[in-house]
Parts: sequence; C-alpha cells; structure tokens
Amino acid sequence: MRKKHYLRFLIIAGIFFVASSFYYLPYYVSKPGMAKELAPIIEVENGNGEKGSFMLTTIRMGKANIYAYTIAKFSKYQEIYPVEEVRSKDETDEEYNVRQLHMMEGSKTNAIEVAYKKANIPVKFRFNGVYVLQVIPNMPAEGKLKPGDRVTRIDGKEFESMDQFIDYIGVKKPGDKVEVTYERDGQSHTVSLAVQTFSKDKNKVGIGIGLVDDKQIEVHPKVTIDSEEIGGPSAGTMFSLEIYNQLTKTDLTKGYQIAGTGTISPDGTVGRIGGIEQKIVAADKAGAEIFFAPEEKGVSDSNYKMAVKTAKDIGTSMKIVPIETFDDAVAYLEKLKMKK
Repeated sequence: MRKKHYLRFLIIAGIFFVASSFYYLPYYVSKPGMAKELAPIIEVENGNGEKGSFMLTTIRMGKANIYAYTIAKFSKYQEIYPVEEVRSKDETDEEYNVRQLHMMEGSKTNAIEVAYKKANIPVKFRFNGVYVLQVIPNMPAEGKLKPGDRVTRIDGKEFESMDQFIDYIGVKKPGDKVEVTYERDGQSHTVSLAVQTFSKDKNKVGIGIGLVDDKQIEVHPKVTIDSEEIGGPSAGTMFSLEIYNQLTKTDLTKGYQIAGTGTISPDGTVGRIGGIEQKIVAADKAGAEIFFAPEEKGVSDSNYKMAVKTAKDIGTSMKIVPIETFDDAVAYLEKLKMKK
C-alpha cells in the first residue's frame, strides 16, 4: 500500500514538474554560451590561412521558467532580464528572433565593408528592398505580411531606400490602396492593402510595418559567412578581423587563440554589447589567450572594465585588450610577437 502511495506521488510530482517547466515567467535568463572559431564559418575566396584563430563569443538567452529563474538567482554568471528590457513593446517572439537575425546580417555587411576597405579593396552595394522587422497589430499589414518578408515593389515601382518607401506611402490618404509585392521563402507575392492612420499619430499613414533597408554588399574576392542561427550584432568586430586576416598575407593571429566581442560600424567604430561577463567565461573555457573588449572611451561601466573585473574574478590568464576601433585591434596584433 505504501509502495502504491509512493508511486502515485512520484507520478504526480513528475507531471507537475513537466507542466510547470512550460510555464514561463515575464523574464529572460542569459548565461555563458560558447566561443566559436571563425575560420570554419568564414571563407574568403582564395584567402590566406592562419596558425592561430579568431573566435566569436556568444551568450545563451532564453525565456525563464520557474526553474531557470531560480537557478539564475543563485548563479554568479547568469543574468535575469525583465521581458521589456529584451523585447520591444508589442514585439512578438517571432519578431524578436527576426530582428536578432537581421542585426546579425547587418553586422556581417559592416564587417565585410570594414575589412575590404582596410585591405584597399573596393566594395559595392545592391539594394534588395525593405525588410519587414515587425507587423503592427490592427494595421492593414496584419495577417498579410510577416517578419522576415522582403518588400520589393509598391504599385509596381521599385525604390532605392527605406526612405523612398516611406515617402511614397506617406503622401497617400487613409483608404487609398497600394499593391505591395514581397518575397517570402523565395516566392514572390502581391497583396492589396489600404493605408491607414496610426493610432499613436493621426497625422501619419502607413500599412503598419517596422522596416529597415535590405542591402547586399558585393565584393571580389567573394566572401561567405555561415553564421547559422546566431543572432545579434555583437560578432561584428571579430568577423572583420577574420575577413581581413584572410585577405592579407600577414597572419595577424601570430599563433594565438584570440576571442572578443563588439559591434562594428561601417567606419570601423567598435560598439558596446551585452553579456560581457558571460562572454569572458565562455572565452576562458574555450582556451582563448587574448580577448578584445570595447573600451567605450573609458566610461565607468565600459565593457572593457567589466571584462577585466570578470577575468580577475575567475582567475584567468587571458589578456583583456581594450579597443575603440577596428584599427586599434589590427595595430595591437601587428605589434604582437609570434607565439613560440
């Protein structure tokens, strides 16, 4: 009899555990991710090899159930974020993921531009349309367009920038219809939508999408970056270093395992990222010897200062190097002695 009660208890407890694990709190939890070598995922046509390696670093971010939240509360290198600090207002999970992947695409484009210009190789851009990041509820595009669609024409007309798209729609009157041609999963579609005023700004009309320019960089030699499902812009700096290293004869790695993080702007400026502490942990576990961190002009809570603090806390011998620009990183590596 006692065995039956015990078995019943275990079954009920198991059901409760499984059910409660699918109940998500209004928080996200981030934790150290991985440090991944870039040479296998970046290929410059006829590019040069390297003795060491450049590595991107990641964090793992996910919605928090009660167990993940509790573990994070008592873990030094896990962080808890309210939903509103991660997703924009009214942004769905799908829209958030699309935004992250598009930011990754932007970081790739910027990295290629910076690296090729540094190598004195010309770059060109081709405009592909506008990329749908978000569909606003209760607006004409709801149920018709979705995040990830690429709008290529309006009323049969092509345009050369997001601004031209906005200007064309902006002169319409509420109720006017426009033919929107868009691409989804490689297929072209056209839908008729009536423009409408925005609830938060009655002086503006639109179809109700958050959008950004979708442009493609064209370079020779060709370069491919297979970032898989990694999202966000924080790998930009390390992308640019790997690409530049393959474009030039001198191996900037000098045989070292070099990790780092930071967004990259078209002018080569390195920007702040989130989760620097967790990325230091990930890089150390992967055996990185050097880590590039955004200095941010020396502000008190800069990525660099937080990286130095974390490196000291975990007792790593990894050298933390502050950088403001892509050129700073290259200059440091050019002076670095070859590893014995």
